[in-house]
Amino acid sequence: MSWHVLGAGSLGSLWAARLARAGVPVQLILRSSERLAAYRAASGLTLIEDGQASVYPIAAQLPTAATPIRRLLVACKAYDAEEAVAQVAHRLQPGAELVLLQNGLGAQQAIAARWPQTRCLFVSSTEGAYREADWRVVFAGRGQNWLGDPQGGAEPDWLQHLDDAGIPHCWSPDITARLWRKLALNCAINPLTVLHDCRNGELGNHHAEVDALCAELVQLLQANGLNEAATGLREQVWQVVDATAANYSSMHQDVRQHRRTEVGYLLGHACASADRLGLALPRLHDLHRRLRQHLAARGLPQD
Repeated sequence: MSWHVLGAGSLGSLWAARLARAGVPVQLILRSSERLAAYRAASGLTLIEDGQASVYPIAAQLPTAATPIRRLLVACKAYDAEEAVAQVAHRLQPGAELVLLQNGLGAQQAIAARWPQTRCLFVSSTEGAYREADWRVVFAGRGQNWLGDPQGGAEPDWLQHLDDAGIPHCWSPDITARLWRKLALNCAINPLTVLHDCRNGELGNHHAEVDALCAELVQLLQANGLNEAATGLREQVWQVVDATAANYSSMHQDVRQHRRTEVGYLLGHACASADRLGLALPRLHDLHRRLRQHLAARGLPQD
């Protein structure tokens, strides 16, 4: 059974190239005829790994293609994911599997609710990749991919494909809690690096501000019944800051390159959850307000 990959950005391309290298059938879905022509002119995807570049001539098609879809890796940004799936929804077979590789929370739940005839699996990834140019992706950081079914279903048999492809993975019985933990980590780090225009390590100059945010995020996780995800959050935040001290956060990079951020699926989701629970988290709401003002002043979307 072929994998269809929707979203040929950094992580989508990284997964597609490794699957193709292992001999697993893969089809890229590109959004327009112009993108498809450019891809074909490039003769495929180039993956740069440990300084070595390899080209993978993976088949590609448009959303309007006629072939049915049984397994779809959705690797679009959170704000694009639902509309991207809508473009190929007519091709989804009953019981099709959607593997959702989005940052934050909200997009996955919207897709699962809109297409209940599918099985939606959520992914939380710590792998790193970036696009050096169109159709050229650099594998920048090894990590882990946690996959799970928020409805509690069993592991799919195609996890063997990931083994064959060398894609590190772990089946998570509570994937939503793992995504919440990652969301909390991102909320404690990324927005402050934007507002202070700094590398991750420079957050050490704002220790009290980070600690105060961590305290509110712990309250939010606990109020959502995620006590395990709340445990040791502050300590892990500082571990991540130290381990990535020389790096600019992904949100900082998006703002610097005048790209839309995923704030609505990170801070926005956290604040909306607090409001639904009647939980007063003034520092988190103030951070969300300041970040939205910062984005608006630069002509960027605030959601």
